[in-house]
Amino acid sequence: MIDLYTAATPNGWKVSIALEELGLAYTLHVLDLRAGEQKQPDFLAINPNGRIPAIVDREAGDFAVFESGAILLYLAEKTGRLMPADVKGRSRVVQWLMFQMGGVGPMMGQANVFTRYFPEQLPSVIDRYRRESRRLFEVLDGHLAEHEWLAGDYSIADIANWSWVHTHEWPGVSVEGLPHLQRWLDAIAARPAVRKGVVTPPRADPVQSIEAARSMLA
Repeated sequence: MIDLYTAATPNGWKVSIALEELGLAYTLHVLDLRAGEQKQPDFLAINPNGRIPAIVDREAGDFAVFESGAILLYLAEKTGRLMPADVKGRSRVVQWLMFQMGGVGPMMGQANVFTRYFPEQLPSVIDRYRRESRRLFEVLDGHLAEHEWLAGDYSIADIANWSWVHTHEWPGVSVEGLPHLQRWLDAIAARPAVRKGVVTPPRADPVQSIEAARSMLA
């Protein structure tokens, strides 16, 4: 059994989707980010960075894992699924996972902050993060023109990138003119495990999401 500590965010969805895809039993613990539950001592003992998601693997001696990418790698390696075992195949998955962790997530995250949450409207800053997010989408589209999935078979790389890219409307990043990216988005969205994982926990009301994000900026 795995304890999942999470909230309705792209990084949180990565892990709930992976758990559903892998068919692993888990107990859901939803943290109230507005109330600062992610900063409480009991959660900081699991993740000293005070961010979601995090897991505790009860079958592995209460082993705690934080950082969404690290959790995906742990679950894939634990089960031998959603990532190839050979060195080159594993590397391809990790490369596209790092593409999301170092590029798509941070750029879209900043686009979210300055579009939706920041108390001032800074058009040049918003444009900078939207343009960089769009550039990364174009990289994905170009790769997906010749590949069904990002790294061989469907993998944690697809889960990680999809969890962010499918929210593109929220920060105002267009996917128009990117047919291969759109095909990939639709194919993943149709998977039963994704449909369940992306509402675990249920998405917060947009007003509450904005309030929660603004409270964490203070």
